[in-house]
Amino acid sequence: MKSFLLLFFSIATLWADAHIFVYHRFNDSRYPTTNTTDEQLRSDFEYFKTNGYKIVPLATLVEKLDKKESIPDNWVVITIDDNYKSFYENGLPIFREYNYPFSLFVFVEGTDKKYPDYTTWEQLREISKYGSIEFHSYGHGHMTHMSKKEIIKDFDKGMSLIKKNLNLTPKYFSYPYGEFTPRVKETVKEYGFEAIINQNMGAVASFSDKYDLDRAALVGKSDLKPHLNQKALEATWEETLTYPQDKVLKKIHVKTNATATKGKIYLSGYGWTDISLKDGELIHTFNKKLLHTRSRVIVSVGNQISNKLIIKDSYGTK
Repeated sequence: MKSFLLLFFSIATLWADAHIFVYHRFNDSRYPTTNTTDEQLRSDFEYFKTNGYKIVPLATLVEKLDKKESIPDNWVVITIDDNYKSFYENGLPIFREYNYPFSLFVFVEGTDKKYPDYTTWEQLREISKYGSIEFHSYGHGHMTHMSKKEIIKDFDKGMSLIKKNLNLTPKYFSYPYGEFTPRVKETVKEYGFEAIINQNMGAVASFSDKYDLDRAALVGKSDLKPHLNQKALEATWEETLTYPQDKVLKKIHVKTNATATKGKIYLSGYGWTDISLKDGELIHTFNKKLLHTRSRVIVSVGNQISNKLIIKDSYGTK
């Protein structure tokens, strides 16, 4: 009986998942689609606190991934994008009250050019006492519309300004608008970041790609339970999802470790479709015209999901 329990818990630990969340604005009613009120933030934090979740720094999660170690199921990482002044004024006091670590991804131009909605360098120095300061690009451009030369120019400028004004070098990067393609990803990796964060719903497990970590947005009235119930599906996408010239997505081929024979697949604009798996493998024919220049494909088996973006890249895939 004892050996059975040990086996059970080792299996449970092996498949454990952490969750990364992102906030944007705090108590700023002008922008409801990216805003989180003080009341909602406290509600989220109380939920974490009373339900046994542990808020850990992003660095702690990345260290587990580097070591290929199992990740505790109750780990949560909190990030903030865009360094709005509302975080410094409204969000930070609540983070300090709960003593929750965070990573703030900085849109450097907002601070450099003293845009009124963004933190000053002095405020960023104060924020850095309580959480990590990370990189969100200099100009917050759509990177799939930028050449490699333009991306490098943007990054060199932004990273040097952070080093000059804060005397630190960011370890992590999050994509503006959550948009990237394989071409963009490879360019960003050249900067030696220890991890790169997307904005796809999902979870992080020991097998997750640390240069493509799933992160769900918490804005408006957050519903934490569905997000926290999601697990990462170990999946290999056999064909790179690039935007087709004829705009028609023909098929998806994914190999998973799932033992289930049924699942679902989602395509932006078309919703969910039931699918069958054989030995964890699915091949689904769409032959659907993509309705947007940014589309999402999600494979779901139970509460395990894996998802990808298909985005039109102005500079191709190379």
